[in-house]
Amino acid sequence: MSLKEQLTEDMKTAMKAKEEGKQRLSVIRMVRSALRQVEIDGKKELDDNGVIDIISKEVKMRKDSIEEFKKGDREDLVAQVEAEIVVLMSYLPVQLSEDEIRSLVKEAVTASGASSQKEMGKVMALLMPKVKGRADGKLVNTIVREILNL
Repeated sequence: MSLKEQLTEDMKTAMKAKEEGKQRLSVIRMVRSALRQVEIDGKKELDDNGVIDIISKEVKMRKDSIEEFKKGDREDLVAQVEAEIVVLMSYLPVQLSEDEIRSLVKEAVTASGASSQKEMGKVMALLMPKVKGRADGKLVNTIVREILNL
């Protein structure tokens, strides 16, 4: 079952759950809407990788929102957005741990022969396809910078 089909099935389940599934239903509808918009704009059907990209972007937007809500002392919105992130994360592949990312970064640095921050692009080009949808890009970037500075 593709991710799009899974979203549709989960939306139906959330609709039947009425009040208990309201949060989940709204998040799934939002994701499906974003997917539809990308498909219409790009005039192409998205595969699972495309769906993962969209969901990852939605998670990133929400994480950025959490920081702003915390600055504004809006704990009610922080809790709501964190609940949305939990729903979205259930559709992403299992996230890599920081140690797993470090190991992949070290492999990519060795494979690319990079020795300074100027060659960070080479490392990222090798690394991103391996961690796509499985790790936060900001964390990967930080670890690459850290390892290249050693």
